[in-house]
Formats: sequence, structure tokens, C-alpha cells
Amino acid sequence: MGECLQNNRYHYTGSELEIAREAKNWKTYFCNLIEQYLGNEVLEVGAGMGGTTKVLCKNHHKHWVCLEPDIQLASTIQDFISQGELPNFCLVKNGTLIDLKNSDQFDSLIYIDVLEHIKDDKNEVYLATNYLKIGGYLIILCPAHQWLFTSFDLALGHYRRYDKETLLSIMPDNLDCQKLNYLDSVGILASLGNRFFLKSSNPTSKQIQFWDTLMVPLSTKIDPLIRYSLGKSILGIWKKINN
Repeated sequence: MGECLQNNRYHYTGSELEIAREAKNWKTYFCNLIEQYLGNEVLEVGAGMGGTTKVLCKNHHKHWVCLEPDIQLASTIQDFISQGELPNFCLVKNGTLIDLKNSDQFDSLIYIDVLEHIKDDKNEVYLATNYLKIGGYLIILCPAHQWLFTSFDLALGHYRRYDKETLLSIMPDNLDCQKLNYLDSVGILASLGNRFFLKSSNPTSKQIQFWDTLMVPLSTKIDPLIRYSLGKSILGIWKKINN
């Protein structure tokens, strides 16, 4: 979710949301891995145009806040709610963490392909824990391995990619790691191909379709077999143990 600040408002500048919209198998894959950690009160940071919300937000939730700094994208999510494409317990808030009330508390906080867009990621995570209930979960999905960083990442507005060590290094002491896995072991071949051969800053629709329809289903089978030790994305889940 690439963003820039103009006239005191955030404006989406990347193509990541369009890519994610086409990658239905990928979205289903990682959503299946995190849905068990979602409580009644959920905060989705950088909700974009609501693509992940549509997959994860189910009727058993009590309150789901989509926090989105881009006013046009926030408006898109609001349209989905008004049209019944998202449950009416969903609430859209245009802004960032600093726009929340100090009293706002959630069972789960979600960052799906968002943290890599935030320059001061360590401070972001520190702020996020203030809105997480004790016993609640912080869920982060982001691109893996800095050695895979290419012009494609720059075009999407990424500051960095992560590995287990760099992601763990920004976590506060009051968070206990529950899961830290690499995902999409087969898809890493596509990233390597782009880095060393294609060197594309913007994948085509056919390339996305090839990865999502052929590579992702293979990854869903291979990843557990190799104990999630390899992949082009990394999924981390932390539990808040104290204030």
C-alpha cells in the first residue's frame, strides 16, 4: 500500500491493491492461517479497499474497524458496507493509529502487507500494542528477505522486506511470539526470476494469474511439509502478555 502525504492527506500511489485483488488463492491461503486468532473486536490497519476484510470479516465478530489513511479507499470500503458487501458491524475510519481514541481496545490487530510501507516500523508496532488487549493478538504479514528487494518493491512504496530476525527485533517485550513462518515457498521462484531476469517494476495480469493459480496452490501443500522454512512472505503472530 504505497502512500504519499499531500495537502495533509494520504494518497495511495502503488499498484499493490490491484495485484491483491487478482490474487484470490493467495488471499484465501493466508486468511485461513490467521482467522483462528481473530477475536470479537478487530482493528485492520491499512485496510486498503477492503479486499482482505471481505475474506476475514465474518458474522461472529462484534466490531471490525477498517483504519485507512487514504480517503478515497476509505470511501470505497464505506460503499461496500452500505451495499451490504461487508457486515454492518464494520466501521471505516480515515486515518492512522494516532487518530484512534486512547480508550479503543481490540482483541486483534492486523497488518496485511502494510508494515513495509511505514518508515518507522518499530514505533508503529509500539503504538499498536497500546490498542491491544492483554491476551490479544498482533498479526503481521509482509514480504520476506531483503535480498529479494527490487525495483518492484520501490514501485509499491516498500521501505524494506523482512526476515525472522528483523521482524523480531522491532517487537516490544510485552509481546510473546506465537507463530513466525515463511509462506509461499514456490512463489519465491517467481520473485527470484523477477530479481535476476525480468527485473520488472510492475507484474502483468498474466504473471499474477500464473503465480496465483499455479504456484500458490502448490505452496499450500509444500509449505507445511517443509515446516514453513522458506517463502517470499513472512507471517508473524504475537500475543500481548502485559501492559
